[in-house]
Amino acid sequence: MNVAERFADPSVQKSAAADLVLIDRLDELIGELELYLVRTAKVDDVQTFHRLRSIPGVGKILALILLYEMHDVARFDRAGQFLSYARLVRCAHESAGKKLGTGGKKIGNAHLRWAFAEAACLFLRSTSGAKKWKQKQAAQRGEGKALAILAARLGRAVYHMLRKREAFDEARFWDGGHKQIPTDSSSLSRRQEARSQEATHAAD
Repeated sequence: MNVAERFADPSVQKSAAADLVLIDRLDELIGELELYLVRTAKVDDVQTFHRLRSIPGVGKILALILLYEMHDVARFDRAGQFLSYARLVRCAHESAGKKLGTGGKKIGNAHLRWAFAEAACLFLRSTSGAKKWKQKQAAQRGEGKALAILAARLGRAVYHMLRKREAFDEARFWDGGHKQIPTDSSSLSRRQEARSQEATHAAD
């Protein structure tokens, strides 16, 4: 691309050329490091690792981050607990059954929040359905809010697919097929509230 030659000043050309050499070398080092991690990292749960890889856009390194940061997803009784731990929704403050607002902005795992944000961006690049969904959501809520909601939806899908030991199914994802079937009115109410929190607080 001859980037350095686009500058008239010889000093700027030299500086730009040096920066380009550093960028090329960093790309090589990052590639070597990723290969080393994938080859040598001990994957405690190979099946979960491959299920995470079934999500469009999620590569080996991002799958490893998700795997080790969430540990065993079975330790979360409900999807809402997992979303809260991953900082994908704000924690609700309640007393005697009454809502007193939200908080706990820094409660949970910051690495999982980052990983799901990355997964949402990569998912958008990899699927046409996500791009159409994002355009509609961005028009209504804004770019940042749309990405946050998508990250939360991916978090919910990951929770259910790992609990059920299934690979990611994009058709079910858009149809809401990863949701659990409610067994009573109280569980339905909890799920409706959780989904409302995703849309309202995901970008906070």
